Amino acid sequence: MSGVGALVGQGLYMAAAAVAGLGLARLLRSDNTLGCLIAGVAAGLLLPLLEYDRGLQPESLQQLLFFVILPIMVFESAWEIEPRELKEWLGPLLLMATFGVVICALLTALLTYYGISEPAQFPWPAALLTGALLAATNPGALIVRLRRKPGHEDLLTLIRGESLFNDVAAIVLFGLVLGVAEHSVVEGGLATGEALAGAGTIALYLAVIVLGGLALGVLCGLLTAIAVLLLGAAGAALVTLLFSALGTYYLAEHVVHVSGIVAVMVCAMVARACLREQRHTYLAHVSPTWEWLGLLFRALLFVSMGMALTPQLFSQYWLAVLIAIAAAVGARALSIFLTGPLARFVGPPVPKTWRLLLGWGGLRGAIAVALALALPAQLPYTEQVQAMVFGMVLFSLLVQGTSSRWLLGKLD
Repeated sequence: MSGVGALVGQGLYMAAAAVAGLGLARLLRSDNTLGCLIAGVAAGLLLPLLEYDRGLQPESLQQLLFFVILPIMVFESAWEIEPRELKEWLGPLLLMATFGVVICALLTALLTYYGISEPAQFPWPAALLTGALLAATNPGALIVRLRRKPGHEDLLTLIRGESLFNDVAAIVLFGLVLGVAEHSVVEGGLATGEALAGAGTIALYLAVIVLGGLALGVLCGLLTAIAVLLLGAAGAALVTLLFSALGTYYLAEHVVHVSGIVAVMVCAMVARACLREQRHTYLAHVSPTWEWLGLLFRALLFVSMGMALTPQLFSQYWLAVLIAIAAAVGARALSIFLTGPLARFVGPPVPKTWRLLLGWGGLRGAIAVALALALPAQLPYTEQVQAMVFGMVLFSLLVQGTSSRWLLGKLD
């Protein structure tokens, strides 16, 4: 079979597993991601029995993750937030996405590094990658349930906005730490003096790529809005927005060399703000389209995770998985309860009951899975980090996701 034919066959196989997972979730009355995860495990087990192409592995999606899946998922999340409500909570959201994410990532890294206490197998770069991966949250279950409860619009905006900003910050941090980790492997490790000397350079580089991504996102968002207004048709608007999500990321990463994920997020926000008058006309069908695209990609990600899960993965790293779960839950709670009281200095205060919901309901989901699947195979600790992330995601689905209903009941 040709390379293109094999790729199409692999994609269809995973799509079939995703559809089966969505159906399974409906039968079990569970979250869609859990159904797709179970379907992915079954699809992985069926591969040897079907004598299907053994090249079908989650690693084959690595290029699609950054060039297609992540840009569309981030664009969809940013497009769904009302600009007026986002403006009100912008200060607290930025605080949580910067100070909060750094605290969560660093504390998770510290706890996992000293908890595992095997520097040869789990060095600092591995701990920092784990911290960055587990800083990304996706409280999808909370959002679905909050939509059914009237009178909690501000909380819904805060949770959705915090998840979006948090994910973007975690993706940027992951890319930075991954570059350091790959350099460390190539160079045989970084000396302490080299790390300290490069701290200022890294900080400057981070500022440049983030600010550059912001500027490019504003420009692309304005151009997108102008194009949509000139075309003035629903179908053309959808094509333009889809092209904008993919094109902005590609332009940022490969032409301007700034943060593509930041540019995509800002582009969606600017375009949505400029097109607010058209949201009830020919743009009325945009949200459902983004919704099913987001559902498709999240389903594929959890199918990929299911196919990557093996009994050996958890049996070999079970202690590291438990340490990662405890570290991630504790770091998330601490970051929320540190940044929550400070929110009143930059915007509306965050009530204590909301902080509890944010701390426990900050589930690890699609973004964490996507980034874990994108880890290069040449890193000696890739499998261990993936096991830790997948274990935390399973804990989020089975424990945090199911118990969040009780927390939501406390809001009434």
